Amino acid sequence: MNINKESISSFLKQCERVLRVSKKPDMDEYKTVAKVTGLGIIIIGVIGFIVSILSQVIFYS
Repeated sequence: MNINKESISSFLKQCERVLRVSKKPDMDEYKTVAKVTGLGIIIIGVIGFIVSILSQVIFYS
């Protein structure tokens, strides 16, 4: 991997551009993201629980 002054400068310019474009989410956006994330965690947990129950029923009966 070749690291030189130009690649570091390019990386820093990209970081600066990302920081200029990004913004702090407002409360409604934050609540929406929190709800979607929580729902995703619950769905994955339910799927894992169902798979666990099915595997116990199939392999131990």
